[in-house]
Amino acid sequence: MNERDQSSADLDWREGAIPVSRRFDDPYFSLSGGLEETRHVFLAGNDLPARLRPGFHVAELGFGTGLNLLALAQVVTVPVRFTSFEAFPMSLDELARAHAAFPELAPLADQLRAGWPQRRLSVGLVEAEIIEADARQALPGWDGRADAWFLDGFSPAKNPELWGEALMAEVARHTAPGGTFATYTAAGHVRRALAAAGFAVTRAPGFAGKRHMSCGRL
Repeated sequence: MNERDQSSADLDWREGAIPVSRRFDDPYFSLSGGLEETRHVFLAGNDLPARLRPGFHVAELGFGTGLNLLALAQVVTVPVRFTSFEAFPMSLDELARAHAAFPELAPLADQLRAGWPQRRLSVGLVEAEIIEADARQALPGWDGRADAWFLDGFSPAKNPELWGEALMAEVARHTAPGGTFATYTAAGHVRRALAAAGFAVTRAPGFAGKRHMSCGRL
């Protein structure tokens, strides 16, 4: 396997529009409606946009297509910050193909792709930084603290490295007092790891027939 294969997203495409990771055998967004899932899980799960204020900082594990950033940018009315950790970034062409599934986000998606090669970009009122690294190595040395976390790695069953106790402890350590997280998974070991890290963890109704998701406050 060459160097690019090891660091790239390595995709298949379902129905021509939905990217699926070959590495983790998991789609990048819900087959039942990716944007609606993002709004339900990550925005509503963190009580956004109600909590937003100038300088509010959202952090994320798993940038993927950037859909969560786009959904956030669509609802913000004040300048906010966004930091995402992504070990296997998509190429510009792959992002464009994925973004085509969300025409209502097209102007924001254009802004994202325009800044993509630099990994620091502005999308609407959101100043974003994409840290291209394994979060297990990068997060301990990060000097930021988030007011809200989007925990959006691939399924814990297929990508357990992004849901381990040590990494969830680092998430908590890099969360502002009263900060929150939300995630689509309700896996027991993930909820226990977040609780052990200091979050008050709750289960909430999941998206599109999924029984539960998880959210919590530090």
